[in-house]
Amino acid sequence: AMATLGSAILGIFWLGSIIPAIAVAVRRMHDQDRSGWWILCPIANIIFLFIDGTPGTNRFGPDPKGRGA
Repeated sequence: AMATLGSAILGIFWLGSIIPAIAVAVRRMHDQDRSGWWILCPIANIIFLFIDGTPGTNRFGPDPKGRGA
C-alpha cells in the first residue's frame, strides 16, 4: 500500500510540474526569437541553452533583461 501511495504522490508531482516546465521552455525559445515548437527537438535545445536571447524587443515581446536593440 505504501508503494502505491508513493507512486500516486510522484504522479501528482509530475503532472503539476510538466506544464510549468513546458511553459518555461517555450518562453526561453521566445526570448531567442524562435518558435516554441523547437522544444520538440532535444538536440536543438542543448545548443540553444548556451545562446543568449535577442537583445531588445522581438516578435514575442520585450527583452526580459531590459536591454535595448
